[in-house]
Amino acid sequence: MSGKRGTADGSQTAEKREAKLRRQALVYVQKLTKLYPISRGLFREPQLLHALDDVSFYVRHNETFGLVGESGSGKSTLGRCLIRLTEPTVGQIIFDGRDLTALSPVELRAMRQRMQIVFQDPYASLNPNMTVREIVREGIDVFGLAKTRAEGNDRVDQLLSRVSLDPAMATRYPHEFSGGQRQRIAIARALAVEPEFIVLDEPTSALDLSVQAQILNLLQDLQEDLGLSQLFISHDLRVVQYVSHRIAVMYLGRFVEMGPSDAVARRHYHPYTAALFGAMPLTAAEAARRPQLKVVIKGEPPSALEPPRGCAFFSRCPNGEAGLCDTEVPRLAEIVSGSHHRVACWHPEID
Repeated sequence: MSGKRGTADGSQTAEKREAKLRRQALVYVQKLTKLYPISRGLFREPQLLHALDDVSFYVRHNETFGLVGESGSGKSTLGRCLIRLTEPTVGQIIFDGRDLTALSPVELRAMRQRMQIVFQDPYASLNPNMTVREIVREGIDVFGLAKTRAEGNDRVDQLLSRVSLDPAMATRYPHEFSGGQRQRIAIARALAVEPEFIVLDEPTSALDLSVQAQILNLLQDLQEDLGLSQLFISHDLRVVQYVSHRIAVMYLGRFVEMGPSDAVARRHYHPYTAALFGAMPLTAAEAARRPQLKVVIKGEPPSALEPPRGCAFFSRCPNGEAGLCDTEVPRLAEIVSGSHHRVACWHPEID
């Protein structure tokens, strides 16, 4: 059944603990908002599309932070904002103690080496006119990571071997490879500049299931070997649960639930999260252990051009309360103090 949250989640002890974790994080995002102006004609003011709305979180060293939600929820926009491929409208992105939003273009260029991205489509993200060696080596040359041409080529060969590709393939072009091989090339390119943080934007969604598993295992091995921090973006809950230490669920540009991966998968407090997990097909072993609870969501999401005043999920929520949920935005907060499992809901699902 549903019930209102207590006041323990706002305790000073929890806030101090959270502040300490943020200081220790590699990436700390505070109140990030991204608005896109949409033209409505020559003599009318543009509308604002709310892609991100007041998003705050952190990514620890050597951690994979999973981000899940439906298409259009703002996941990719968030990933691109973190490395400033897209400029945020409001908010701070603190990377290893430095505010990326305050850096000049010259200062930001120097930080690029420490942050990389792997895009969703391996067919579109690689330059078809460059050989694999040229693609992987480009960042090495830009940042001067090799003293000689021979040293640069050796680094490329080592990177290809690390992602389980034959270095002899370095003279080939992207069209000569399969989708999984192209994604390995994209990963090698990202690793070439020795980054500390990588945004993985749906890196397996365009691949066959068997190839997905290979790429996911590769990413986990690389993280363990290199100590990488990762933001893993996907609409596939099972994939996110498999690779992530913590998960955040996005809906209409906001976080509605966030917590340790196992905790969110086992006990979802927000009705939207419950619906996502309820729609996920169970394996035979999972079906034998527990029944699948179906939460049916009716209606369509609100428009990001006219976001609701209160909870973004109110119009589709089975627990919504008029006068509260449609007027006040719920704060992302712990239900159980010290659990690190947070939900933004006035009436969370509590047994």
